[in-house]
Amino acid sequence: MITELKIENYKSIQDLTLEVGRVNVLIGENGCGKSNILEAITFAAAAEANKLDNEFLSSRGIRVTEPQLMRSAFDKINCDKEIKVKVKFAQSEENIKHDYVLKNDNQIYSKWSYHERLKEFADKYEISNIEISSLEEIISRLTKENYDEFCQSEGYNKFLKVKEGVNKLKLSIDNINSIVNLINGFIIFSPENTSLRNLEKEGQIQPLGINGEGLFKLLTVIKNEANQSQVFTELEDIQETLELFGWFENIEIPNDYLQLEKKITIKDRYLELPFDQRSANEGFLLVLFYITLVVSKYTPKIFAIDNIDTSLNPKLCTKLIKELARLAIKYDKQLFVTSHNPAILDGIDLGDDNQRLFVVSRNKQGHTRCKRIEAKDKPKSSVRDMLSRLFNDNETYNKEDILNIFDNHGDPLDISYAFSKAFDDNKTYTRDDILNKFDNSEEPVKLSYAFLRGYLGGLPKNF
Repeated sequence: MITELKIENYKSIQDLTLEVGRVNVLIGENGCGKSNILEAITFAAAAEANKLDNEFLSSRGIRVTEPQLMRSAFDKINCDKEIKVKVKFAQSEENIKHDYVLKNDNQIYSKWSYHERLKEFADKYEISNIEISSLEEIISRLTKENYDEFCQSEGYNKFLKVKEGVNKLKLSIDNINSIVNLINGFIIFSPENTSLRNLEKEGQIQPLGINGEGLFKLLTVIKNEANQSQVFTELEDIQETLELFGWFENIEIPNDYLQLEKKITIKDRYLELPFDQRSANEGFLLVLFYITLVVSKYTPKIFAIDNIDTSLNPKLCTKLIKELARLAIKYDKQLFVTSHNPAILDGIDLGDDNQRLFVVSRNKQGHTRCKRIEAKDKPKSSVRDMLSRLFNDNETYNKEDILNIFDNHGDPLDISYAFSKAFDDNKTYTRDDILNKFDNSEEPVKLSYAFLRGYLGGLPKNF
């Protein structure tokens, strides 16, 4: 799992360090650099996978443009400098660091290149100039007298240095190989309605393309393997999450993705006849995609979802992020998501260090900046003070009036349940009656309300 990112000279990011968790939510105004953070990780992943051609970068979700504009074009010097992405991984008991330095000479049709960190390491110990096996063979043929003489020579010291370098290089290779599979599959997913409905199409990257291609095949693979192993955990988690939709009853997935008719069958509890994905609403297909992405062993261990709230009801957004956080731990996945929907924030548990919220913005120089919102930063407000703004002195209210007024203002303190218990159905109440039901102690404000009120930042300031 990635624990820290340091990004230099990528688009709007001049120099940014970010300590991340298992589920990371990025919010902020349009154009602040949320997607650029995701793209920088993807760039490093493409380098790790040796897939730096433009067509591979695009298929991973990077918005490819001229090489000069891939850098931070705040001045002419930056347009020629390399892009650097430094990644720290938590692996076993140690933190493993890996640096990606990406270069391009800005010529027509020129390609990005990645200077291999291991090569730098090998050059440091001059391993490329001396074959350790040859030296060991020479030493094995030396007589004792010659060996003693060799031990006093400059060559022997060089031999020891090379041997130490080889051992360290082998250790470094072993460590890095253990994390390659974690990052080289990193993709920014932005599923689209057309791709999710057209199950015939598969993406350039498998098992799932950035727009949702390949979903049918992956679902059938999950179903087939579950039938063979009689372990249905993944299918059960998919089914359970889809039950967030009140109308949903069941989903039928074929066992064979090679069948001629590519369709999944969905049963609505209120309808007599089932239907397939072509008739399903977009929100349902998106949730099906997101959950499959998390539970499958064939999808990347670390990935991103851009604009996860697209086409989803606000309350569903809140519940979805909770489910993704739960399943990410269960299936050992790491997520980076961006959102503009305040409801997403209410699904984040800031008391859980696995879940992290970041507000992305740009400073006076235009550089992307990132601020983590922790539990201690969560705004608080007095219940009485909050309610005093909602009710008038010269009016009376019944229970239904009170609840409707509060619901219309977004339930900022998340205490609507308390309201339902505090008032009788057959009575009316004045403003003072309502306020006296609650003390003046401070309660945490819901994150969605805090975001909309501007308490967290991340909102436009020019209008």
